[in-house]
Amino acid sequence: MGNAFFVLDDGKIFEGQSWGSDGESYGEAVFSTGMTGYQETLTDPSYHRQVVIMTAPHIGNTGMNKTDEESRKIWVSGFVVRDPSPIVSNWRAERSLEDDLVEQGIVGISNVDTRAITRHLRECGVMRVGIFSNLDLTREEMVKRVRKSPEMSGAQLSSEVSTESKYVVPAIGKKLFTVAAIDLGIKAATPRLMSERGIEVHIFPQDVSIDELLEISPDGVFLSNGPGDPSTMVEVVSLVRELLLKEIPIFGICFGHQIFGRALGFETYKLRYGHRGINQPVMDKTTNKVEITAHNHGFAVQAPVDGTFDTVYGKGEVTHICLNDGVVEGLALLDRPAFSVQYHPEAAAGPHDAGYLFDRFVDLMKGGVNASAK
Repeated sequence: MGNAFFVLDDGKIFEGQSWGSDGESYGEAVFSTGMTGYQETLTDPSYHRQVVIMTAPHIGNTGMNKTDEESRKIWVSGFVVRDPSPIVSNWRAERSLEDDLVEQGIVGISNVDTRAITRHLRECGVMRVGIFSNLDLTREEMVKRVRKSPEMSGAQLSSEVSTESKYVVPAIGKKLFTVAAIDLGIKAATPRLMSERGIEVHIFPQDVSIDELLEISPDGVFLSNGPGDPSTMVEVVSLVRELLLKEIPIFGICFGHQIFGRALGFETYKLRYGHRGINQPVMDKTTNKVEITAHNHGFAVQAPVDGTFDTVYGKGEVTHICLNDGVVEGLALLDRPAFSVQYHPEAAAGPHDAGYLFDRFVDLMKGGVNASAK
């Protein structure tokens, strides 16, 4: 164990101890407020090219296991904790957290004041960061390297995390529907929850054509979560517009929600420090119920919160809003079977308040009323 430095592009530096792999790593500095679920966070492709700061002080006590992985690897660029657990004490653990970080070459830092880092990001906004572990560099050299690293705005990253070829998750029990899921950075929990509802899920690469989608005669199309700037996803936005004209039921989450919003003609914008963690309050305007939700997004859709709005596909409305800051968290068309939410209804890890959204998708595929009227 040696010295490590957490260096922000505004010149702020926090000194700690090396943890995980030695070396240097760069990304967008984001904080997560979850007290658990670090394995799901690490393996969520939406965190690609991000350095995650855990606000909960004690991380690692439950270890790592194969079952809780959300994808094939750890995607974060770096991992920042205050007090890593010196032991693993959970009966499901197969290895330690640090073992996985070292094996997969993830540079981390420990023994830093993660609450102070979080307060700094809340005050100054999201920014680039570098972690430097056991390297002989001056502070000036580290800051210069961080400032030369790429920004998240304008980054097209879904092609780096999407599946290379189509695969199928079969329905559990009787097959009721076939869904084409566009993998923009999908988590394993999502097709699993759909399969539990009798849905056979065909997961396609992010550059799938409409002809390839229609070959399976889908009852619905799912737009997954993923990393990067939604303004770069011109081809996928065009694909969604084609699907909307065919009136195929569509359900989008997170990055998929942002792409759906852009397909409706709205702009997306970068949030000051984003929403991340498993305790974000969201109100479903169609029921006036508040649900605690899991978030991981740094961009949002700019749409009118009150009343309805007009699109080339008919009228629509904002169905969900974040109670912390009023950010748009859900959209739905009133004249076509399509809706989206900004957060994770599969909530792995996290609360299960939003699981009903998969049932709304099922209702759309049954030919029921639009999600916004439920």
